[in-house]
Amino acid sequence: MKTTTRWTLAVGVALTAVLGGAATAQATGPATGHPGVGHPRDTALATAFGAVDRNTSWQQTGKLKLNFPTFHTEGIAFAGDRIFLSSVEIIEPTVKYPTPQNGYDRSPGKGVGHLFVMDRQGNLQRDIVLGEGDMYHPGGIDFDGTNIWVPVAQYRPNSSTIVYRVDASSLRVHKQFEVTDHFGGVVLDKTNGHLVGNTWGSRRFAEWNLQGKQLRTWDNENFFVDYQDCQYVPNGKMICGGVTNLPQTPAAGGSNATYELGGLALIDLHSHDVLREVPFQQWSTAGHVATRNPVKLAADGNRLTMWAAPDNGEEGNGTEILTFQATVAR
Repeated sequence: MKTTTRWTLAVGVALTAVLGGAATAQATGPATGHPGVGHPRDTALATAFGAVDRNTSWQQTGKLKLNFPTFHTEGIAFAGDRIFLSSVEIIEPTVKYPTPQNGYDRSPGKGVGHLFVMDRQGNLQRDIVLGEGDMYHPGGIDFDGTNIWVPVAQYRPNSSTIVYRVDASSLRVHKQFEVTDHFGGVVLDKTNGHLVGNTWGSRRFAEWNLQGKQLRTWDNENFFVDYQDCQYVPNGKMICGGVTNLPQTPAAGGSNATYELGGLALIDLHSHDVLREVPFQQWSTAGHVATRNPVKLAADGNRLTMWAAPDNGEEGNGTEILTFQATVAR
């Protein structure tokens, strides 16, 4: 299976021209009507990311302002000439219970789940509403070369999730399956055609076949950050971006003035090992760490490009898709 496709070249050109990044995205699969399954070699992204460390110098090279209501951003994906952004619109916030009720630690709240479809200039083309009942919270999303995979969960742990498949060309929505527990992100492992999701706070992972049969689960033994948005990386890996809020010193406000620690991790989907994990401390217009919410990466040789959309629609300058680049020694 070749690791360069027409889609790869098109994405590389488009991202370079519009978002300010000069990178060629890795191939994520053939342009077929179903997820590709194969055993490609590791791409430049996996190899280049393996050389990232705490001293890697990331420079912001681009900023694309989105001029429509984006609410609370969650996941991002690039597919051909389109950008997909998942987001939750909160109508009624959840409220913590004094003691758990019926297995829940908080009320369900109310909201609307969005999958925004944009052109490469950030212009809104379609607002796809996803979810049912109390399941209105979209999470991190992934593009498999044909479909966008979107989990939509209740906005509380130990709840339930619908996994949707959205055709990136026709924008047709298919409800793939429903599972118990809150899953805040999902990727398709192209070595076996299985889906992998991470629970609330990314404390646990689960793997399913495309019919929703759970094949295995495992605990996340790493506590560095909570993963917010992930992407598949051949062969059998994923890169996740995330954040954790840490208390400040008493002089700086203590636990009422938390500090955002951002990070990126390369995870083996088969051994479940964290192969590489590094902090990422670049900041948004509103002062959030860049890996707070949507994150995707690509590589061209030893040059890495990362796109992130950390700010909500009502914060700072509104939601901006930020581009960062770094060159690593391999």
